[in-house]
Amino acid sequence: MKEIQCQVQSISSLTEYVYKVLLKPEQQVEFLPGQYLNFVMAKDDKRPFSIASAPDNELIELQIGAFGADSYPMQVIERIKENKTVTVEMPLGKAQLNTDSERPLLLIAGGTGFSYIKSMFEYLANTHSKRQVVVYWGLRDPSACYELDKTTDTINKLANGCFHPVVETPHDDWQGRIGMVHKVVMKDIENLADYDIYIAGRFDMVAVVRDDFVAQGADINHMYADAFAYI
Repeated sequence: MKEIQCQVQSISSLTEYVYKVLLKPEQQVEFLPGQYLNFVMAKDDKRPFSIASAPDNELIELQIGAFGADSYPMQVIERIKENKTVTVEMPLGKAQLNTDSERPLLLIAGGTGFSYIKSMFEYLANTHSKRQVVVYWGLRDPSACYELDKTTDTINKLANGCFHPVVETPHDDWQGRIGMVHKVVMKDIENLADYDIYIAGRFDMVAVVRDDFVAQGADINHMYADAFAYI
């Protein structure tokens, strides 16, 4: 893990509550798809965010969900807006993509947990992976969706990739899947034991997904989430 100075290249809104941040590190830094960084607010205040970009990208992308004027993540957004240079620590995490495996991949995210799996499927597309890659992204409602066309285009570059956005509360014009994301997965995939499964989202969501998947036959030894260390 290194402390890296980064230039703030841009910050933009993906939705009303989600910000896209692009950082340019001042030195070369290596990480694995699925790892995260700490945003350094102070020596004793370091805040974790998944890295949304693939390792071969020039810029480091973060997708930060921020609710409330003085919330934990909004304080980070304000720091980024106010400074041309910020400090991060990276790489961190033990739930990175196992690139040695050839098993089918199941990538599941809720909300801005999407950052975690985005790094993985972008890496797999960039390296022309032949693995089966099934991506599910669960969201509250269609207003929480962002970059769906871009995601579809990236996953379509894979030889064996498919993408399923899932919303819990659809609008009349919603054309995608409906329900709790992991329940949709369980209906679609009978034999979860065949897959390497990567999960990101709120800790309570990850705990439910883990327990329900194992009950349906998933192999806990092939399930990965940084949240597992805390739940």
